Amino acid sequence: VQLQASGGGLVQPGGSLRLSCAASGSIFTINNMGWCRQAPGKQRELVAGRTFGGITNYADSVKGRFTISRDNAKNTVYLQMNNLKPEDTAVYYCNADGILYSDYTRGYDYWGQGTQVTVSS
Repeated sequence: VQLQASGGGLVQPGGSLRLSCAASGSIFTINNMGWCRQAPGKQRELVAGRTFGGITNYADSVKGRFTISRDNAKNTVYLQMNNLKPEDTAVYYCNADGILYSDYTRGYDYWGQGTQVTVSS
């Protein structure tokens, strides 16, 4: 499977961005999709995740500001980021885990190429 992320960019504090990540391949279902981020000099951290059934989880630092959603039919995950802060600046990576392919084989833990989000005035 390939994950293609898009939507990053430069935004002022308080602004919004929407990230998208589409999984391609002969996919039947994807159990978990989500986003992590890595700022310079820091470890990669979970931002948000969403299961196929709609259960979500968020990092405490983004609760109330970020919303993760999915289009299961399109194997796409979105991250709506509002009220962005300079500390949200990072490379954002999408992740797909627990993939059931159309031939009934399974795949685990795939990562996209990352998209840069910079929050600065």
